[in-house]
Amino acid sequence: MSNSKKTGFEALAKESQYYPQEQLDKIKKSKNSFIIGLPKEVSLQEKRITLTPDAVRLLTVNGHNIIIEAGAGLGSNFTDNEYSEAGAKVVYTPEEVYEANAILKIEPPTLDEINYLKPGKILISAYQVGGQTLAYLNALNSRKVVALGFEFIEDKVGGMPIIRAMSEIAGNTVMLIAAQYLSSSQNGRGVVLGGITGVAPTKVVILGAGTVAEYAARAAKGLGAEVQVFDNHIYKLRRLKYALGDQIYTSSIDTITLSESLKKADVVIGALRAEKGINRHVVSEEMVSNMNPGAVIIDLSIDQGGCIETSELTTHSDPVFEKYGVIHYCVPNVASTVARTATTALSNIFTPTILRAADEGGIEEMIFSHKWFMKGVYSYKGVLTNEHIARKFNMKYKDLNLIMATRL
Repeated sequence: MSNSKKTGFEALAKESQYYPQEQLDKIKKSKNSFIIGLPKEVSLQEKRITLTPDAVRLLTVNGHNIIIEAGAGLGSNFTDNEYSEAGAKVVYTPEEVYEANAILKIEPPTLDEINYLKPGKILISAYQVGGQTLAYLNALNSRKVVALGFEFIEDKVGGMPIIRAMSEIAGNTVMLIAAQYLSSSQNGRGVVLGGITGVAPTKVVILGAGTVAEYAARAAKGLGAEVQVFDNHIYKLRRLKYALGDQIYTSSIDTITLSESLKKADVVIGALRAEKGINRHVVSEEMVSNMNPGAVIIDLSIDQGGCIETSELTTHSDPVFEKYGVIHYCVPNVASTVARTATTALSNIFTPTILRAADEGGIEEMIFSHKWFMKGVYSYKGVLTNEHIARKFNMKYKDLNLIMATRL
């Protein structure tokens, strides 16, 4: 019999040719691809991570290798499986992560973590001027790595993209924190943050007129609070007035005027950034002692030493203390309270930066090709390169431009 009996499987096989077929993403190969390590944070109850799984997927498709320590994304509600599915290699010891060419983390590495770093590696993290010691710098310099600080990195127009993003988050979050500690349940003044009919509005004093102040003032004003902003830069006050309208009070930092405002304040937000690496206390201990009992101070500049004399570094597990009956909240990483949002914001900044660095020939090449990125470097292969840090610790430093000249 020449014609075999058809069973229907042949037709089914042909039909399956028209079904969508799964295929692996094409991986771009580049001689400038590098390995990026994402370690698990161990200090100050940090919950953020620098890259989301979506960002990892984009980077791996472009030929980069991502190594992530198990559990590193859990604080931001990203699982190891999500990172694995995105193409990252999940490892279980920090030693494995620190084998990467570039380490991306949030908090500055601890002394133990510094020991994992090898000469020539790239470290990108926060520096946190107010909390650093000479021992940290000496240990980091001894490893001869290239270290960049979040708070020093600029963009093409002189802005600070990471500081800006975290400041927006902090400004939006700070009023929620203030409302919590004003409540009777937290032994606060027992007042609502804002204003209601027939009751005088809450008085909010903000020190500084930058991004944090703008978003904090916007939130406070939206709730109906009376907002006063103090800063010595008139152009910043003018910009803030233009952005928010005429319903806020602005003033230069005059001791007498500020003292009178603090006596009546329910909430004081410290949002002054250090200038030339040095922060100063614009609110003295005496001013704090004259404030209303149960009032709330939130010093967001504590990571740079604080702008209120009575401020002391606190953590998320023990965020407040009282002095002169005034509640002090001095947690340096406020953005970590909304870790997933903060991680997404950071990832949106770092991902295009990494892709661009690959096009430039690597992170080191990008440092020496763009002065706005170069400003992020504070230690270069054993040499301190940040003038303000050097002055604070009375250390020698070398201008990175001179190092660049020797490379030409």
